[in-house]
Amino acid sequence: MDWRSLPPLSALRAFAAVSETNSFSAAGRALNVTHAAVSQQVRALEERLGARLVVREGRGLALTPEGQFLAAGLKDAFAKLTETVDGLTEAGAGRPLNITMTPSFAVSWLMPRISDFKDEHPEIELMLNPTAEVVELQPGGTDLAVRFGRGKWPGLDSELLLETNFAVVGATSLIGDRDIKEPEDLLEFPWLQEYGTNELAIWMTRQGVVPAGKLNITHLPGYMVLDGLRRGDGISATARAFIEPDLAAGTMKILFEDNIYPGTGYHIVTRPGVLRPPLKAFVSWLRGHGEACRG
Repeated sequence: MDWRSLPPLSALRAFAAVSETNSFSAAGRALNVTHAAVSQQVRALEERLGARLVVREGRGLALTPEGQFLAAGLKDAFAKLTETVDGLTEAGAGRPLNITMTPSFAVSWLMPRISDFKDEHPEIELMLNPTAEVVELQPGGTDLAVRFGRGKWPGLDSELLLETNFAVVGATSLIGDRDIKEPEDLLEFPWLQEYGTNELAIWMTRQGVVPAGKLNITHLPGYMVLDGLRRGDGISATARAFIEPDLAAGTMKILFEDNIYPGTGYHIVTRPGVLRPPLKAFVSWLRGHGEACRG
């Protein structure tokens, strides 16, 4: 590699910070330098490359096409560098574990078990982020995601934790003795749906159902959906694994259930590469509880 042909690392770092924040001031705060120093570094980088990288846009900044191209390359490069450094220093070992999962999974599966992990590893600090959004896994940021699907996410490693399929369900107290035979029969019931998800629309479309009017849908945080289901506030689509005790007790009914594809369910998702010790311990703990569920 011709090291002399590369621009200074400080200038590349300054531009990468600007590309993330769209602001010289915000980038300066992130780098603990003045905004004037960041602006000077970026201008010097533009002169070195012979290309305009940022332009003024309103009260902020925007990247030119050349700037977008460089920012994409630097994002990958600095992410890999951060991951490598974390793997060689105690900084990576001491940083809290940042875990993301859906609120429903957090309430129904993870939280009833998490005290067991804390008992085994009191030295590991956890940051749990229940959200319906798909969170990007980045070095120095989110370490692990528990995602529902068939286990194929480009650029990421995944392994099956809990195999399950989704079912449309309702409380026995709500359904009563109604004979539910066709998907259209569900239109008479109120629906409960987790914020940020669209299982209802997806399922209805897959069944070829086109509602004649507006559906009676209540959007709730994930931790409230199962409580609402059990009270009989409405029907919903949820993972069968979360309601097995209710089915066994006869308080919940499965109205429709999709055929499961092998390997469909909740997966442990991480970035490729060596796992830092706290993350390795958490993944091992998840595997153990996943095996217990399957057994």
